[in-house]
Amino acid sequence: MATGEEQVIRFIRKLQWEDVPPTVQEQVKHCALDVLGAIIAGSSTKVGQIIADHVESFWPGDGASIILRGKKASVPGATLANSFMANALDIDDGYRLIKGHPGATVLPAILATAEQRHISGKEFLTALLIGYEMAIRGGIAWHAYHAEYHGSGSWGSLGAAAGAARAMGLTAEQTIQALGTAEYHAPISEMMRCIDVPAMTKDGIGWGSMVGVVSALLAEQGFTGIGSIFGMEPFRELVGSLGNEFKIMGLYFKPYSCCRWAQPAVWAALQLRSQYGFVAQEVRCVKISTFKSATRLARNLPETTEEAQYSITYPVSAALVAGEVGPGQVLEENLANPEINRIVSLVEVAFDERFEKEFPAQCMCELEIKLSNGQVYNSGPVAALGDPDHPLGNAGLENKFRWLAGYVLDRESVEAIVAGVLGLEKAKDVATLLSVLGYIKNEKTSHQ
Repeated sequence: MATGEEQVIRFIRKLQWEDVPPTVQEQVKHCALDVLGAIIAGSSTKVGQIIADHVESFWPGDGASIILRGKKASVPGATLANSFMANALDIDDGYRLIKGHPGATVLPAILATAEQRHISGKEFLTALLIGYEMAIRGGIAWHAYHAEYHGSGSWGSLGAAAGAARAMGLTAEQTIQALGTAEYHAPISEMMRCIDVPAMTKDGIGWGSMVGVVSALLAEQGFTGIGSIFGMEPFRELVGSLGNEFKIMGLYFKPYSCCRWAQPAVWAALQLRSQYGFVAQEVRCVKISTFKSATRLARNLPETTEEAQYSITYPVSAALVAGEVGPGQVLEENLANPEINRIVSLVEVAFDERFEKEFPAQCMCELEIKLSNGQVYNSGPVAALGDPDHPLGNAGLENKFRWLAGYVLDRESVEAIVAGVLGLEKAKDVATLLSVLGYIKNEKTSHQ
């Protein structure tokens, strides 16, 4: 019987796009579109601009594109910039059981190496699928092995390294060393500290993505690493399902720019607003009953984009006023809306044992809204929109991309990217897509 590590290496090096079920192929392309939408919109954030400027100054090169900057950088540098932008608005995909975000970590790493190596669109999509499968399994193993709740960059580095290794065509031995190096050098980001003190550090996604790429590049030169967690006996069954069970199908997709833990309450607020037709000015009290981790989210008025995302009161208030929670609500220049801030002060948050029992498999809450006329509306138990059992669907993901990218790009550019991504398996060189993504000048500053 093959060892766990041998099964992993075989999957990374031997998987063929033609062997992937059509529904999984569609999921991979829509994952790519979703993360790219997050990157494009994230380019307008303060953290996105800081990191891109930093990379241009200190990580120069001609290896890979910094998306929408019209410039290239070294492969590690482009990976760092694009991965920070991917998570900048906290609207990138996630996986419930690992409480984190695989896509923002794996796609920038694989995109940068794919561009440098001029691989085909089909091979890029295959590498991306490999990155997701290894990141998700890495997260499951990592959380079982480590007592501390670490951010996505820790286990995501394994997926980034795996996908980069495939894109680079590393040998079996080089791939083993890349995985071991990526795991050992992964950012050990204590996630709840980031929740308590929201900052641009977030959950280590940018560093994890870059570590994955650098680990693959070093392994190609002969650098050696420790054996990865995938070779440990307790995780043999986890990796034994590679190629047969595609965990990418269990992803959730976020319709709102905030922490996943706040999204059930946002969805509930929007449903009540739509169903009963009240306006924000009528709201006098909002009560959110939810699971313990969600009660740790901030309740004060945010001063930064990161504080707005890691709040539970602000996104719900923004939803009640604006009918959406996106760049138009969480970018720093948009945080002074007096009606949103009025409602923030009216929101109460309470722990509810019912929803704690469901977490992390389900993200749930109950929302109650009281109006100035004394009318009270209650959502009942509500799960987050975008989970596999409450999906956005392919059309929903495509419209989400149009919404996000539309904050930055004109309609023609948006549709060119949609067509490019959904037809990517036909491209002889992934650089075809980068010719659109890398060099569109970011001149649009408001949503059309």
